[in-house]
Amino acid sequence: MELNVRCVVLLAVGLCSTLLLTTVATHQEEEEPIMELAEDMGVEDELEDLGLGEELLDGEVDPEDTDTPPGPPPAPKVTYKAPEPMGEHFFAESFDRGTLDSWVLSKAKKEDIDEDIAKYDGKWEVEDMKDSKLPGDKGLVLKSRAKHHAISAQLLRPFIFDTKPLIVQYEVNFQQGIDCGGAYVKLLSQTPDLNLDEFVDKTPYTIMFGPDKCGEDYKLHFIFRHKNPKTGEYEEKHAKKPDADLRTYYTDKKTHLYTLVVNPDNSFEVLVDQTVVNSGNLLTDMTPPINPAAEIEDPDDHKPEDWDERAKIQDPDAVKPEDWDEDAPKQIPDEDAVKPDGWLDDQPEYTSDPDAVKPEDWDEDMDGEWEAPQIPNALCETAPGCGAWQRPMIDNPNYKGKWKAPMIDNPNYQGVWKPRKIANPDFFEDLHPFRMTPFNAVGLELWSMTSDIFFDNFFITNERHTAERWANDGWGMKKAAEGAADPGLVNQMMTAADERPWLWVVYVLTVAVPLILIIVFFCTGKVRDHRPSKKAAAPAAADYKKTDEPQPDVKEEEEEKAEEDQVKEEKSQPG
Repeated sequence: MELNVRCVVLLAVGLCSTLLLTTVATHQEEEEPIMELAEDMGVEDELEDLGLGEELLDGEVDPEDTDTPPGPPPAPKVTYKAPEPMGEHFFAESFDRGTLDSWVLSKAKKEDIDEDIAKYDGKWEVEDMKDSKLPGDKGLVLKSRAKHHAISAQLLRPFIFDTKPLIVQYEVNFQQGIDCGGAYVKLLSQTPDLNLDEFVDKTPYTIMFGPDKCGEDYKLHFIFRHKNPKTGEYEEKHAKKPDADLRTYYTDKKTHLYTLVVNPDNSFEVLVDQTVVNSGNLLTDMTPPINPAAEIEDPDDHKPEDWDERAKIQDPDAVKPEDWDEDAPKQIPDEDAVKPDGWLDDQPEYTSDPDAVKPEDWDEDMDGEWEAPQIPNALCETAPGCGAWQRPMIDNPNYKGKWKAPMIDNPNYQGVWKPRKIANPDFFEDLHPFRMTPFNAVGLELWSMTSDIFFDNFFITNERHTAERWANDGWGMKKAAEGAADPGLVNQMMTAADERPWLWVVYVLTVAVPLILIIVFFCTGKVRDHRPSKKAAAPAAADYKKTDEPQPDVKEEEEEKAEEDQVKEEKSQPG
């Protein structure tokens, strides 16, 4: 009984301890990098400037300064400070000025569509993010729904693809989620006739990059237009689809950082929140491929009329056997069957319901002669059957079906015909697709069924460390603020498990494995009692001599036994 109680107690303690330790450990892992990031970005200095003191960051509140009951400390209230561009860069826009002075709204119309929806009349505004954890965080907001939007801005100077990488990054927040719409950017090619006032969907671009979603199709585009060196024509090349699950980025209403890195060695990376979600090489991971095949099938080659592609044919020498009966039925009556005793030949299986009554509104002129509905014959319920008995059908052992000649290998088989290969007249080999068309403007040309898409902190550079500094100064501060305001870990785990039910298995295993180990260790072994049992005699001294292993000290047990014997002797002596 005592062992069972201990097992139950251990089970409860183990469950609580495991959940507590897992929660605390995970929370600390999430909290520490957030606080470290806040310190790196100068959040602590901002708090001191606001007169909030170090205790706000540490989560400590003087009980004398407030009448609020003890509870979790509030998230730090930090005014947003836009990042400052440093190092080599071609474009930097944080919208902290609150205007669109350097941006151009398109005045063009789309071609080949109805006049009512051809205009690029979607509204753009620079405003604060809704439900922002950082007051003063301004960005470019797509304000309209079900309209065409187009806006663009010139780079400081054209980007030339030479010996340094291209890094493009910007932030997106789907403040109201996203039903169907895009949030991608286009890097507009440097051409003599580029006019930002006439920016439309057909305006030549070098790269298109960013999120796009419609229905349950979650995309993260990386497309570039490759110039055919032989024909001079451009063809879109699409990167493979990311393996990562992108759903969260469109539904959590948080600010996410999208980064594209294209290197001179033709490698590329696509990152979300500074984590790689897609990577590859321009030469091997784009569709259609950069370089066409060296050989193609000859379009003028045709299959000869006498070409035989049949691998098997019917044996022309085969003859139907004389005893082959094609008219034999597949099934025949079983001649060995015998009618069961008690079969009621004269009784039908169904009879008219004797209790049925013709409805009062039955009109024989309209409805015809009334007949009582049929019901199963009660006499047949106890009999093996009713009605005319017929022999059951069985498979005909003589059935062979229609005769066909057996198949044999075709002696004239020539294989499956294919056109001959010839040299591809359009073949070329471009081993440096990184050397794309230079671009000198960045634009957003979008259609969306959801409004209030928030864009911020556009940055284009050829230095990885410069882009990372810009990201940490801007998006990093937002991430820290959003992380500090996140719901508790348990709520996050529940929400995640609701979206991905397989996480429940992970949670159960995380708790169950240590509990099983604890139970096995404590409940299946022998329970040792350090006090001597009256039923268990102390081991004899000779037993200890059978092993060289260290043995427990039995001196205390011997002393207690001697005391008990002395007490018994005293009680047995006459007073």
